Amino acid sequence: MQLPLLSFSLLAAAAVGVLADELKIDVTLPVECERKTVKGDKIQVHYKGTLQSDGSKFDASYDRGTPFSFKLGGGQVIKGWDEGLLDMCIGEKRTLTVPPEFGYGQRSVGPIPAGSVLIFETELMGIEGVSKPESIVTKATDSASSIASEATEKASAKVAEKIASAVSGAAEAIKVVVADTDDVQEHNEL
Repeated sequence: MQLPLLSFSLLAAAAVGVLADELKIDVTLPVECERKTVKGDKIQVHYKGTLQSDGSKFDASYDRGTPFSFKLGGGQVIKGWDEGLLDMCIGEKRTLTVPPEFGYGQRSVGPIPAGSVLIFETELMGIEGVSKPESIVTKATDSASSIASEATEKASAKVAEKIASAVSGAAEAIKVVVADTDDVQEHNEL
């Protein structure tokens, strides 16, 4: 019987599916500040967007010389930006790895093919109503490491929770399959 192999395959597929849809946020230039971005802020961001598949650039505000302005968390941009640019200081830089579920999904948009993972190099240029600091103070390397470590711990906990949920669901499905196969009547005809 192939049931144990099928069970393992279902659990592995569930776990991979959970991991594939995570937004990844890498702080490439951590900055100290008193006021970070919050949902509802109108912000100005410089960015460069590339496709993970081949590294080709599909758009960049730097090329136009003007940062992109929008209301954070208002659904004006892709979900990867609404979530990935929260708690950010003016002058901070982040690289966002945006899976299709947080980007354009399974539809093509201009030069972006359906189902694409997008990479955005971002830099927060301003928050409307918040004075720009006279100088940008970058965080010490140790602080950057602790921020990265804290972010990794939070992401790991979130992934573990999703995997546990997916595995639980897959285990329930397997129980149903096993129960259904145990209900089959034997045919003793000879």
